[in-house]
Amino acid sequence: DLSRIMGDGDMIKLLVSGTIAYDSIETPFGKVKNVLGGSALHFTNSASFFTDVGMVATVGEDFKMDEIGFLKDRSVDLSGIEVDEGKTFRWEGKYGYDLNQAVTLKTELNVIESFKPKVPEEYRDVDFVFLANIDPVLQSHVIDQVKFPKAVALDTMNFWIQNRYNELLDVIRRIDILIINEAELREISKEHSLVKGAKKIMSLGPTCIVVKRGEYGVFMMSREEIFLAPAYPLEDVFDPTGAGDTFAGGFMGYISNIGDTSLKTLKQAIILGSVMASFNVEDFSINRIKSLDYMEIKERYSAFKRCMQFGDLEFK
Repeated sequence: DLSRIMGDGDMIKLLVSGTIAYDSIETPFGKVKNVLGGSALHFTNSASFFTDVGMVATVGEDFKMDEIGFLKDRSVDLSGIEVDEGKTFRWEGKYGYDLNQAVTLKTELNVIESFKPKVPEEYRDVDFVFLANIDPVLQSHVIDQVKFPKAVALDTMNFWIQNRYNELLDVIRRIDILIINEAELREISKEHSLVKGAKKIMSLGPTCIVVKRGEYGVFMMSREEIFLAPAYPLEDVFDPTGAGDTFAGGFMGYISNIGDTSLKTLKQAIILGSVMASFNVEDFSINRIKSLDYMEIKERYSAFKRCMQFGDLEFK
C-alpha cells in the first residue's frame, strides 16, 4: 500500500544538485516562453511530495525566487541556491509528434558556465544524493562534499558522454544508482543490448541501473534481478520536458522516505517515479506537478498497480 509519506521538515534527507532554468518550448500541442524548468527544479518539484529536499543550484540576477516559493510549503530548503551575477540558464527546444526526442534550438549557459556547486554544511550528512544532469566534474565535486550517504544516484546526457567520457566514467565508479535513457546506456557501454550494457556499467561499481524508455516504460537491472515496468497510458500528452527528472524525483523521493535501497523499495520507487512522470507530461513546465495533490498521486499509483496485475496460468 502507498501510505501518506510527506516530508516532515525536520532535516534534509535528500540532496539534489543540478540546474534551474527558464525554458521556451514548442510541441504540436502548444508553445510557451520563459517558463520554469531545469533538472534540479523538475526533480525537486516531484521529490518534495515524499521527503525533505535540499537544492544546490545557481540562478542569475534575473531569476524571481518567489516563483519557486511554493516549494517551502513542501519542506524544501532553498538556501543552497546561489544567486550569481549574470542571467539564469535558458534552454529553447521543439518537439515533433515523436515526443521522445527534443530538438534543441538554443542553449544559453549564462551563470552555469562558472557554476561550482557548494554544498551547505547542514546538507552534508544527508543519506541520499541525486546528481542531476550537469558536468560530471561538478558531480564528482558534490560527492566530495557529502559525508557518508546511503546511496548516490546520477543522471547524465549525450553531451557529457561525448565530451567528458572519462570524467563521466570516473564519477560512475563512485555512485550506487545510474538513471539514464536507453540511448545513453548504449553510448556509455558501447553495447546495443540493454542487458549487456547494464552489466558492463555495473562492473564499474553501481549496484543498480535504471533505464528510462519514454512511452515504453522503465528497465531496471540490479545485482539480484531484472525488473520491467510499462509507462502509464495517457490520453493527453502536452510536454515531455523534465519527465525524466520528474521520474527521478519520485524514485529518489520514495527511496529517501523509506530509507533503504532494497529490491522491494526500488521496484515501488520505479512505479511511483513513473506515476509522477505521467503527471508531468500533462502540462507545460512544472505546472501539473505544482498543482498536484497527494490523493491524485495515490489514486494513479493504485490504477497503475491494477494495470500490471495478472493471475497464474490455469490450464484445463
